[in-house]
Order: sequence, then structure tokens, then C-alpha cells
Amino acid sequence: MEKKKIIKVRSAVAETVPLSPGVSFGRLLFVSGQVSKDLNTGSPRLGAIEEETEQVLQNVEAILKEAGSSSECVLKTTVFLRDIKDFPRMNEVYKKHFPVESPARSTVGVSLAGDYKVEIEAVAYVPEKK
Repeated sequence: MEKKKIIKVRSAVAETVPLSPGVSFGRLLFVSGQVSKDLNTGSPRLGAIEEETEQVLQNVEAILKEAGSSSECVLKTTVFLRDIKDFPRMNEVYKKHFPVESPARSTVGVSLAGDYKVEIEAVAYVPEKK
């Protein structure tokens, strides 16, 4: 019987809230919502929406890599924006990380914890090892 596997970036500091950065089950991978914090120190990396989006997507990609996946394997993302007016500027950074085949995506305006401007979660698959 398959079991879920918890995915953590080895160099990252431990989470201070009850969540796993990623969870895989079979070849499916669920990446928890990532905010713009430095995974190695846990410190917020606040700034313009472009800077925060870049950091968030780097965090997502670090978890994908740890699980044996990549941005090319992302099936769906959900983007949470503190200010929906930031959508065009966030989108410019986002499309650089998914330049060929964009995953399915939902984007919503929400209230985010702390002073973060953006949070992104993802569902991906882990390719079969060759």
C-alpha cells in the first residue's frame, strides 16, 4: 500500500506552523502555499510584487526539485494576491517560470498573513525515474 511522503528542502529551516512544505502520494505532489521568505533562514523577503513573486516561485521550485520534479511538471497553481491590482506585475514574473506550457491556474485576491503580497501553491507530478 502506498503512503504519503513528506517533502522538505534539506537546507530549509523547520516550519513554525503545522504544515508540510510538500506532500507526495504516488506520482502526485502537492506544494503548500509559499510566501516570499528565505527558506534557509525563515526570514521574510518583502519588497515589490515582482521581487516577492520571484522568491515565492524559487521556493516552489526548490520543493519541486527536492521531490524529483520541476516547474515543467506543474499541473495547477493557485495564486493568492493581497491586492488583485498587482496581477499584471505578478504575471510578468510568473510567466518567466512557465514559459512554454503554463499550468492551469486560479488567482484570487485575499487577506494574507504578515505583510506578504503573494502566496502560491502548486500541484505537480513526479516523473518516473529513467
